[in-house]
Amino acid sequence: MAIKKTKGASQKRFLPKLKIKKGDRVVVIAGAYKDKERVREVLEVLPHENRAVVDQVNIAKKHQKPTQTNPTGSIVEKAMPIHISNLMLVDPKTGEPTRVGRKEVDGKLVRYSKKSGEIIQ
Repeated sequence: MAIKKTKGASQKRFLPKLKIKKGDRVVVIAGAYKDKERVREVLEVLPHENRAVVDQVNIAKKHQKPTQTNPTGSIVEKAMPIHISNLMLVDPKTGEPTRVGRKEVDGKLVRYSKKSGEIIQ
């Protein structure tokens, strides 16, 4: 009996529940942009890749070809994704990096700061 292959060989069956969402305030704790004092904002989260695009982190220069609307072409700086494990959420109460937990409040799962216990919106 032949085994059926799915579209993507590396396709995961279930997506992990990420603890970082778009709009969160984070610090970069590892990599070339490591700076635990500088707070940055998450612009986009890519759950299939376990990555997030963070403001002013992992900037790459992209070359734009000339088109009718842009006849000269240009070089654009674009933020590229960084792995989620290199980010840490900032505690809304103290402003320090914290781990994130999930608990049930009024029948809904909410994220909370492990450092202060504050609920993260």
